[in-house]
Amino acid sequence: MILLRVWLTEKPYRIFREGIGRARRRFRATTNEERTAFHLWSMDFESNYDIAASAQFIHTHNFTRVALQFPDHLLKDSTRVVTALRKRLQSLKKCDATGSGHETDVGLFVMADTAYGSCCVDEVGASHINADCVIHYGHTCFSPTTTLPAFFVFGKASICVADCVESMSKYALANSKPIMVLFGLEYAHSMQQIKEALLESSMSCRFDAKPEVHFANVPSSVMFPSKDIKKINGLQEQASGASGTTCSIGGLTWKLPEGQSMDDYLLFWIGLDDSAFANVVLTFNACEIVRYDANEKQMVTDLFQQRRILKRRYYLVERAKDANIVGILVGTLGVAGYLHIINQMMELITGAGKKAYTLVMGRPNPAKLANFPECDVFLYVSCAQTALLDSKEYLAPVITPFEAMIAFNRGSQWTGAYVMEFRDLINLPEMEVIDQEEARFSFLKGGYVEDFENQENVEEEREVLSLVNATEKALQLRNNSNALMKGNARSGAEFLANRSYQGLNMPSENNSPEPYLIGRRGRASGYEDEKNKQ
Repeated sequence: MILLRVWLTEKPYRIFREGIGRARRRFRATTNEERTAFHLWSMDFESNYDIAASAQFIHTHNFTRVALQFPDHLLKDSTRVVTALRKRLQSLKKCDATGSGHETDVGLFVMADTAYGSCCVDEVGASHINADCVIHYGHTCFSPTTTLPAFFVFGKASICVADCVESMSKYALANSKPIMVLFGLEYAHSMQQIKEALLESSMSCRFDAKPEVHFANVPSSVMFPSKDIKKINGLQEQASGASGTTCSIGGLTWKLPEGQSMDDYLLFWIGLDDSAFANVVLTFNACEIVRYDANEKQMVTDLFQQRRILKRRYYLVERAKDANIVGILVGTLGVAGYLHIINQMMELITGAGKKAYTLVMGRPNPAKLANFPECDVFLYVSCAQTALLDSKEYLAPVITPFEAMIAFNRGSQWTGAYVMEFRDLINLPEMEVIDQEEARFSFLKGGYVEDFENQENVEEEREVLSLVNATEKALQLRNNSNALMKGNARSGAEFLANRSYQGLNMPSENNSPEPYLIGRRGRASGYEDEKNKQ
């Protein structure tokens, strides 16, 4: 993590003052048209980064230490954002007529190189500087925070409203089902214009059948931490009843009338083919979905590649069923409820007769996970938009908590529904436990397998010396040729005992001291002994 510290009352550096002076002299020499263009460009920058709203959020809540979180592609604008925020905060401070007399300095800290996905609020990085809040810029998954309030700046991507409305109207008139419009948060600023343009288009429509189009609500930019873990996914439960059901995904919320479900709607997505869109495709895989590409100004109806993801995920579930050792990858330290779901997954894996290890390594990659070859499968606990990893490059498959519940619950079947948010799994009712000691049929191995072994010291493995006991037990599994018997390891200690190389501390029958040897000296291009030979 990289932190750049900028105080509100600090004077600009000399090089900055000289640069500003040159810019002012150059600005005086420009024409009126160039000055107007420069002013509009500056206004667009402040509008795109919501400088006024961000400063008002800081000023209203009297925050004194503010963390500014930027993704990598927006980091180049961080210094200009800090300068604009400083000027706005100074103007608010002068215009404050409350008479409180507070002259507290506001510290602005730029955060970069987040440990996990940039779409989540980096509360761990903000805690290193004792920040009071986080202002998050760019794409976000809108996952709830646990300790700090956050203000989200979605950005304002350009879109042709007329072309979008025309494509939406044609698609609506060609189908009999109602349409639910979902969108990327970078297009949230244009939703009101699209609604008004669509209303005018429908009023001037010559056909009797008017298009029935519904829009998801634009989320609020302000988020406060979730205190109650049990209520962080209670939107759907709270609104279900006589008035209908409220659905939510990626920060978007909308209400369905009583007796209707998402299967009764067609989905119209406005935005890019990114992780947010993949989340929508998997969650509502039973709906017909089209995507409007604002950059290309065209509709995309071929979602075959996105549909293939479900087949791939089902295959990974079958691979996970045959796993003996599961590594739980902690993919977030800030999303509310992550500790609860980790403990829940640990109990699920242990109840299925498998061994679980918790691994914290930041953003996973094939090189990191290759250091744990004993794990047959990895379970990735993260936000919904970073949970899907293309595990083709990994030595072992990587699954989500929802897929783990299907794989490790005996008798559970995949109905086609898919849950991306792990918070939606916290309050699910417990499934009926089926006798898991019976053999089950493995589709990959083509026969019956047993998940449980007859072990006499199951309780002892839970004690402090469990690693030693498991290693001693594995070392005793020898045949007549004094070699370890081949078999699938049930724990990390047993896997280590089956390896031919177990590190530098190899057991040796000869425990007597041995003389040390002097190694080569010199450079790799030519050691001293090699020169002597020449």
